[in-house]
Amino acid sequence: MAKRRKLLLRRPKTSKTVNQIPGTMTYVGHKELTETKLDVIDYNLESFERYTSNSPEDAFKFVDEERVTWFNIDGLNNIKDIEKLGEYYELHPLVMEDIVNTGQRPKIEEYQDYLFVVAKMLYYKNGDIENEHISMIVGKNYILTFQESNGDVFDPVRERIETSKGRIRGRSADYLMFALLDSIIDNYFLVIDDMSDRIEALEESLFTSKPSDDITYEIQDLKRNILRIRRAVFPLREVISRLEKLENDLIDPKTSNYIRDLYDHIIQISENIEIYREMIWGLMDMYMTTISNRMNEVMKVLTIMASIFIPLTFIAGIYGMNFEYIPELQWKYSYFVLWGIMIIIFLLMLYYFKRKKWL
Repeated sequence: MAKRRKLLLRRPKTSKTVNQIPGTMTYVGHKELTETKLDVIDYNLESFERYTSNSPEDAFKFVDEERVTWFNIDGLNNIKDIEKLGEYYELHPLVMEDIVNTGQRPKIEEYQDYLFVVAKMLYYKNGDIENEHISMIVGKNYILTFQESNGDVFDPVRERIETSKGRIRGRSADYLMFALLDSIIDNYFLVIDDMSDRIEALEESLFTSKPSDDITYEIQDLKRNILRIRRAVFPLREVISRLEKLENDLIDPKTSNYIRDLYDHIIQISENIEIYREMIWGLMDMYMTTISNRMNEVMKVLTIMASIFIPLTFIAGIYGMNFEYIPELQWKYSYFVLWGIMIIIFLLMLYYFKRKKWL
């Protein structure tokens, strides 16, 4: 119950935004940072620069159109800092509202000078699946990414930029957007692979060992996690599909081929999620069937025991009646004969049940 309560508390309270004026920025979430953390990576094919700060104004000096700049902002609860960035980059009020609303489903919106993309990052932290809201503003030569807290799945992208691996340093901001989405989707594979291992372990335990009550909690935990993953992945599939078909000057035709490959990956993940979802539902049915079979075995043993003792109880009941005249009571060997008859009946019934393979 405590773990379930912990999961419920993680869900964003979207009721905070009810009856508010459209475009009003209200942080909806539970991961609050005391101050905003700004991580700036500025690069082109020949050079690379990384800069960290706690002041959003430090992002304003990177305006070189010959370079690509990635601004990563941690801390959505600091509304004032987010507003400063929004004003400088002339972001729409509705975009600003969605950036700090962690309950917003994944989507893509096209504006005159930029694209707005919302996705969900999934990764394991202390054994639990973290579902983190991330927003991207994709401009001509820059990308803004907004996260709830420290820690993400983008370290491989940062390493490729820093060490100039691959083609990322020679491409524009749209390719960086692809690389970030690709990193998010690749991590989905890690999450569902772990889910697959847990499902297989539960299946094996159900077949090879005596199932315990803890299995029901594990199955329920799997069901909750697969639904959380499904809510993150399925809307993103629509986002990638639309991004693939988007005709915008911000998307280089060369990048569209990579986005098409990204769509293949998200489709594969979606199919795996549906398979694992059915397997989890099947685990519960399998568990209930196992419990039912165990109960049937118990009832079978009790029924056989009752069937054996019914005739013995009948005999004992007859000779336990309080009538004065029962001829056998006066016989010297009646007690021993009665025991012999009861033992013979017991052995004959055991033999009969074994021949019928009921024992």
